[in-house]
Amino acid sequence: MRAERLPLIVALFAAALAVSGPARAALGPGEGGITLAETRGHVTLWRIQYRAHNGLPRLATLVLPRWYGPHLHPRLPLVISPHGRGLSGRDNAMLWGGLPAAGSFAVISPDGQGRLLGNYSWGSPGQIADLARMPQIAQSELPWLRIDRSRIYAFGGSMGGQETLLLLAHHPTLLAGAASFDAVADFALQYRDFPQIGCNAVCRRDLGEPLGSRLRSLARDEIGGSPVTRPLAFAQRSPITYTRSIAASCVPLQLWWSPADKVVIDQQRQSGKLFWRLRKTNPRAPISGYVGFWIHSREMRATSMLPYALAEFGLLHRAAPAEGLALHRVPAPHSACTARR
Repeated sequence: MRAERLPLIVALFAAALAVSGPARAALGPGEGGITLAETRGHVTLWRIQYRAHNGLPRLATLVLPRWYGPHLHPRLPLVISPHGRGLSGRDNAMLWGGLPAAGSFAVISPDGQGRLLGNYSWGSPGQIADLARMPQIAQSELPWLRIDRSRIYAFGGSMGGQETLLLLAHHPTLLAGAASFDAVADFALQYRDFPQIGCNAVCRRDLGEPLGSRLRSLARDEIGGSPVTRPLAFAQRSPITYTRSIAASCVPLQLWWSPADKVVIDQQRQSGKLFWRLRKTNPRAPISGYVGFWIHSREMRATSMLPYALAEFGLLHRAAPAEGLALHRVPAPHSACTARR
């Protein structure tokens, strides 16, 4: 084989892999980072790099319908979906399955960055600011992506639900709707309840301590102290602090919670309490409640209640609640106020 033909053969082989293989890599135009695409069923997962509020490079997973790309790119609604405690953006993106293809919308789920910690951001102000930048970040890395700016939503479970609510509180004009699943609404209360989270012998062996002790330690590292020493910092990360601004935003909001939750303990004092405070603060606020008996964040999955929640915002065709999960719905008022856009 002649040496001068080798680069051509390598290039052709690489092109064949790009067409037929499940993944491909290319330079991202935004910051020169790697943009990775992975095809899974009817969707494509793009791993794009962004620079967090503190300057650190982080990754976000953008889920698009498989047919969407540089040569076919109509405007799409975008869902910003922060992940739960200790997870990654890709972990969270996998919960969506093929729903973005079924509804023709995009989902972006960043790995996130707190004040100090990465996957334990717990509503850090810098993380909330980064979430608000996700539409610009996605379009910077994929210039052919076109987002319908009038249809940007936020969906998140657990810590992701906490950050969804804080995003709504601080950037209400960004969002056309938000859905929070089993969220921490009062972070100081959750800190006090951490020791009640179950941790069996294997859990204690792997951690070297009870899970609650580890979570308290991580929270103190991230926030810089405990609720006793840093009460304002804990309040700053608690959606219930912003009851008035959330209620006044008039942005359609779904709050989902379960009395069976063993991670966010006693949801009646978390999402449940926030729901009724919001309704009392603004009786016309377009806020609906969804109460069932599921384990923590199990409802926010493509195979569970997520299609129903998306259909409530018109992101999917009408979907019925998942079979086998009893659901009590408190609808939004008929004469709801109009969201500011």
